[in-house]
Amino acid sequence: MKIGVLALQGDFDAHRRRLEELSAEVILVRKPEQLDEIDGLVIPGGESGTILKLLGDAGFAKLKDFVLSKPSFGTCAGCILLATDVENPKQAGLGALDMTVRRNAYGRQIDSSIREGKFLSDPIEMVFIRAPKIERLGLGVEVVATEGKDPVLVRSGKTMASTFHPELSDDPRIHQYFLDLVADGKKTGK
Repeated sequence: MKIGVLALQGDFDAHRRRLEELSAEVILVRKPEQLDEIDGLVIPGGESGTILKLLGDAGFAKLKDFVLSKPSFGTCAGCILLATDVENPKQAGLGALDMTVRRNAYGRQIDSSIREGKFLSDPIEMVFIRAPKIERLGLGVEVVATEGKDPVLVRSGKTMASTFHPELSDDPRIHQYFLDLVADGKKTGK
């Protein structure tokens, strides 16, 4: 199983290390054609507007085709990019998850925090850095993790997104959950 990590901006290397710890073969994706080589993709945190600029129109179109057809996991800025609707300010999304996301909803960099949330009903550490907030979920989007009453990890089919940074904690469960999703898709041919 080959997992790509979009390596244009953000802490993509933390995702690479975590996935390799879980025995995944990782490709750092810097060119659109590399998407053809992978079974699943992680879109890391960073700055979503900057990622869009670095992708360019052709890269955006290729990435959109990928996330609409293969397993994808976006964290923080990646969560923003996977959404259908983005606010604060309005921005293009890939439309892979029917949800509205508000950028920087928890404040500035100085407001970053480590909190305890629930992942599949079990406690888990969550690292929030200039995190977006999921304000609306469409039909078919299920909540996988919460922090307080807020959905912070959601999934629809083969696509998942978190508003926090699971790559920055010592807990591998969320990355393993994504790898299981990719493996299940390979077994069923989806």
